[in-house]
Amino acid sequence: MTSRYRAPISSEGVNSLSPRRRTVVKAAAATAVLAGPLAAALPARAAEAPAFLHGVASGDPLPDGILLWTRVTPTAEATPGSGLGPDTEVSWVVAKDRAFSAVVAKGSTIATAGSDHTVKADIRGLEPATDYWFRFSAGGTDSPPARTRTAPAADASVAGLRFGVVSCANWEAGHFSAYRHLAARGDLDAWLHLGDYIYEYGTGEYGARGTVVRPHAPTHEILDLADYRTRHGKYKTDPDLQALHTKAPVIAIWDDHEFANDAWSGGAENHTEGAEGTWKARQAAARQAYFEWMPVRPAIAGTTYRRLRFGKLADLSLLDLRSFRSQQVKVGNGSVDDPDRTITGRAQLDWLKAGLKASDTRWRLVGNSVMISPFAIGSLSADLLKPLAKLLGLPQDGLGLNTDQWDGYTDDRRELLAHLRSNAIGNTVFLTGDIHMAWANDVPVDAGTYPLSASAATEFVVTSVTSDNLDDIVKVPEGTVSAVAAPVIRAANRHVHWVDTDRHGYGVLDITADRAQMDYYVLSDRTDANATATWERSYRTRSGTQQVERTYDPV
Repeated sequence: MTSRYRAPISSEGVNSLSPRRRTVVKAAAATAVLAGPLAAALPARAAEAPAFLHGVASGDPLPDGILLWTRVTPTAEATPGSGLGPDTEVSWVVAKDRAFSAVVAKGSTIATAGSDHTVKADIRGLEPATDYWFRFSAGGTDSPPARTRTAPAADASVAGLRFGVVSCANWEAGHFSAYRHLAARGDLDAWLHLGDYIYEYGTGEYGARGTVVRPHAPTHEILDLADYRTRHGKYKTDPDLQALHTKAPVIAIWDDHEFANDAWSGGAENHTEGAEGTWKARQAAARQAYFEWMPVRPAIAGTTYRRLRFGKLADLSLLDLRSFRSQQVKVGNGSVDDPDRTITGRAQLDWLKAGLKASDTRWRLVGNSVMISPFAIGSLSADLLKPLAKLLGLPQDGLGLNTDQWDGYTDDRRELLAHLRSNAIGNTVFLTGDIHMAWANDVPVDAGTYPLSASAATEFVVTSVTSDNLDDIVKVPEGTVSAVAAPVIRAANRHVHWVDTDRHGYGVLDITADRAQMDYYVLSDRTDANATATWERSYRTRSGTQQVERTYDPV
């Protein structure tokens, strides 16, 4: 059966609470730490081996296939990033039942230190829209069993789809209870991770209300391949993250913190060329570790932009807004309206436009790591602007927009929205993370005259799993800042139907032929491993409207 996966034809812009740029002396000191014994920076491992200490996962569902992932620890010293450990045979089995009595696929491969003992198996020949169970085995040890699900057939009439939606998980700021609550649902076709699956900072260098709930490994800022592997490995020990990976396939894109804060094609705000090596080497290390440790199929040029289809109901265009973008505009550093500046790169923008125009599905979903809706913030009062600027990494004396988002690349946005309007492409929904707030937006052709001007699309933005939002920066009770800031933001941005600046949580996107609905859930306390989750609000866009409206019941 022919795969519905299509390779492309031819990257939170949130700054840390530490100073904007560490000095070269500090960066050199971090480099010196790297020269020490690697084992000292790695997490402790179990004494017995082989073992599946980092769980199992699946991702990128196709009508006839699924990508399976695990990491085996063959010996105690073979910790992530160590480069140690023998070649180890790892087998897998896929079945239609949890008891594995109806096996439909099996195979094996050799896990080596060259791939950090990670394993991927791209299984094909499966039935569409079907639940499967899988597990791995090595040396007589079985991994935990896990559920996955294939996509519907390309021409299938699909009544509904349901996805969990998350972004921005800072390990040090708290526990990943959002993942646990999504795992407990048992009704997800897949879950979307819209970027910042990991963070690159050293311990205590990124916001967590000034408190490190649980320290990173390694404790220093990650710079080379061993570091990125170790950090991915640490994340994959989280029990809530492991639980969600066993319940549904993930569809993931990267944002900046998988590399370094405010990354662009030639560097990053959080990278000092020379003292921290070259950007080219750091970027290559981050990419390699990402594709080793994530159940994601790499697209053209080793990026994450690609397209998945879910029957006649929806297709999902996934963007890479870091690998090809021009450097962000800073004060005295160019214009956001410069047509030579790009957030997508020419090839990716052409691919996106062509895919949206050719789509014959009811809904066109776009996995989008930074907000595409305009966001004017210059009119905010100083007491609101300063913490917001700190969160977004902007000059605290005031700047009218966040140049790390599409606001900083207006020519690309203008071209894309004009394409939607001129070709009468409806039902386009952007699904976004990055900004550590929850939003429900129309995407206006001209924000200055909205609502008199048209809305070309809609956008649902999910808040962070744990990363700081405004109340954390100001260090006031949750909801305090949002009560004041939200009305001011909405007054200055009439296309914004709702914004919550303060809470942590996740979204659940439910799609039918008639509407796409996002249910927003919030966590009781990100620092509590047993945090509860509560439905906060729901918004939907009805087919053919290109506008968001509130609805009063979650799915």
